[in-house]
Parts: sequence; C-alpha cells; structure tokens
Amino acid sequence: MNIPSLLGDGQGNYRVHVVGNSGTGKFKERVSVAMTQNSKGWVIDGNGGHNGTLILDHTTDVIWLDPPLWFYLPRIFWRTLLRLFNIIPTCAEECNETWGEVLSTKGIIWYCISHHGYCKHRFGEMLARTSIAKGGNMRRLNEWDGDLTMWKAGLEEMLRAH
Repeated sequence: MNIPSLLGDGQGNYRVHVVGNSGTGKFKERVSVAMTQNSKGWVIDGNGGHNGTLILDHTTDVIWLDPPLWFYLPRIFWRTLLRLFNIIPTCAEECNETWGEVLSTKGIIWYCISHHGYCKHRFGEMLARTSIAKGGNMRRLNEWDGDLTMWKAGLEEMLRAH
C-alpha cells in the first residue's frame, strides 16, 4: 500500500497536527485565529488536549512522534544541562531554569518520565481508531525504527512533485 507522507484535503491544502511526548482560553483563541488566517495549511505542534477538538476537527493529517523514552531522555537531559550552564540559550525568554526546578517533579526530566506512558496509551488508543491503514488520518513515526526517515523522504519527494 503506497500511502503519501501527507494526505491533505485533495485540493493541495494540508493542515497537520503533530502530537507526542512533547492552555488557557487565550491560547485556544490564538490557535483558532491562526487556523482561520491560514485555512489552506498549517502545522500545529502539541498535544492540544486543552483545546478540545478544535484542532482535530480541522486537521487533514495527525503525525504521532513516538520515540522510545531511552532515545530522547538523554537528549533532553543533555540540553537541559547546557541551558543550566548557560552554554545554549533557554527555550524562551523569561524561561530561566534552576537546578531546583530541573530536579523537582515540575521539571522537564520528571515530566518526560512521568508522561511517556500516558502519551503512549492516549495516542495508541487514538491510532487504533484513526490510523491511515484503517482509512483515518493518523500515523505513528518512531525515529528509532526508521519510520521518520522514510516519512521525511516521502515528504521531500511529494514537495518536489508540486
């Protein structure tokens, strides 16, 4: 079965939602405005649970990035150390991390460990219902299995053809 990297709506419009172990009313409003202003295509990254079905109701493709925990946790740990030692910039302005925050249950390391299983369960159930293989619009990409590399190659081929 030859499945394209993105399904789109058949008219050249692609609205992509990227989920995985990656708001408020104001954030939901900003997402809605961005989607409306870019109705022909957009990519929204994030699990978006706080937005209800706002994103999923309008998406043409759902991409689940699902690397194994052992694969991405060392990368996150390393980047966090580099930020703590001011070797690389913080992820956003005013987002200064401290050792105490990083090592607490509110830090990124603990978040990754504690949410990995939850995301696998949540998006695994979603994939079971809406996978491309079953006629839906969701696909799972695991960088370790080579899925991501194959998908990106297909996407590049698709872009060259347009």
